[in-house]
Amino acid sequence: MAKVGANELPAPERLPVSFAIVDNTHLTEAGVRWLCAKCRRVVIITSNAAHPARAVGEDNLAVMLQERPSLAEALRRLRAEHGCERLTVQSGGTLNAALVREGLIDFVDVVVAPVLVGGRDTPTLVDGPSLTSVEGLSRLCALELLGCEALRDSYVRLRYRVGRPS
Repeated sequence: MAKVGANELPAPERLPVSFAIVDNTHLTEAGVRWLCAKCRRVVIITSNAAHPARAVGEDNLAVMLQERPSLAEALRRLRAEHGCERLTVQSGGTLNAALVREGLIDFVDVVVAPVLVGGRDTPTLVDGPSLTSVEGLSRLCALELLGCEALRDSYVRLRYRVGRPS
């Protein structure tokens, strides 16, 4: 959310959506307040005991502090404590990789933009540490194509079901 300007933007019109955000160092107190003004409910998941969200006293804000980060535990708590039944993940490659490798993703929906970006240090859909062991390879999941849709301006939407490791 910091990348889209949540730390500097004026207060938005409130939307009927909730956000669960994994963040340790990117959001400022102003950014957290902006999110609270924008969303029905905001849950900040962090292992940073000094996260700025802890100083914000908004009624629609919860801070989920994890001494040892665990995505599986965060998802369990989102369901148990906040009634989250479904979650749409919009993240970067590192978090995507962790969610996929831990078997926490059921579906992948990708919109491919008509532009080529490359380079050794360019982030991808699935980043994070490289797989270097047979155990890591055994956790790979095949994707089953559910749909392919041509969108405006040469964009393409691909929808997949994520299989389970064999």
